[in-house]
Amino acid sequence: MLEVDKNSFEPEVLKAEGYVFVDFFGDGCVPCAALMPFVHSLADQYEGKLKFCSLNTTRARRLAIGQKVLGLPVMAIYKDGVKVEELVKDDATEENIKAMVEKYAAM
Repeated sequence: MLEVDKNSFEPEVLKAEGYVFVDFFGDGCVPCAALMPFVHSLADQYEGKLKFCSLNTTRARRLAIGQKVLGLPVMAIYKDGVKVEELVKDDATEENIKAMVEKYAAM
């Protein structure tokens, strides 16, 4: 799982080919910390089918706001620089995240 920041987000996510999964998390976000091991296991499981990145929004607040990430956690799928699907807050459950990853990994 690649950790991106405000400098690497554009080349690694917005200019990447294919589908990119982004885990937006923040320092002190308890649900984010709880989901992180699960998301990392998905990254290992689907390696080569989807690119997995994570962004600490505490260190990249402007970038997060620019991506319309206003609450946490947010799990998003990008394709060709466009966010095509996202799970926000209460919808970001292990079951929903896995279903979203499986949907795009199969494409």
